[in-house]
Amino acid sequence: MSIETVQPALPDAGLDVIVTGLSSDAHTWNLVYLELLLEELGCRVTNLGACVPDATIVRECVTRRPDLVVISSLNGHGCQDGVRLMDAFRAEPALVTTPVVIGGKLDVTGGSNAARLLEAGFDAVFEDSGGLSPFRTFLRTLSVRAPGVPLGAG
Repeated sequence: MSIETVQPALPDAGLDVIVTGLSSDAHTWNLVYLELLLEELGCRVTNLGACVPDATIVRECVTRRPDLVVISSLNGHGCQDGVRLMDAFRAEPALVTTPVVIGGKLDVTGGSNAARLLEAGFDAVFEDSGGLSPFRTFLRTLSVRAPGVPLGAG
């Protein structure tokens, strides 16, 4: 385990972010950590908590219209639960362009499922061995694009 220092706030980030666990994942410290990290980076965070049903995540995102959804998994079922969630999430017209990322322990066997998760509709996958730098870099790409511009267009 390594400890990484938090970089200064993202320039004019102002991102509205929803942090959530998946329906089968009861872990909470990871969600609190992500909430605090994102707040230190200048984001406004709504933490939905652990064991959140897919329908609740979709409903909250339709209501709140976040700039980013961050999904964390520690129980190893992130790939299975994430693929199922994205089927419902991307079927909602209001959420088709909403950036969604997933990270943590995503498979019980320790294999990589990044390609499968990206194909399911995630914009980025952060496996538990990657550290925070790739996640911070991704956040910077979101913070510099113009409001209302879909991910990848700016």
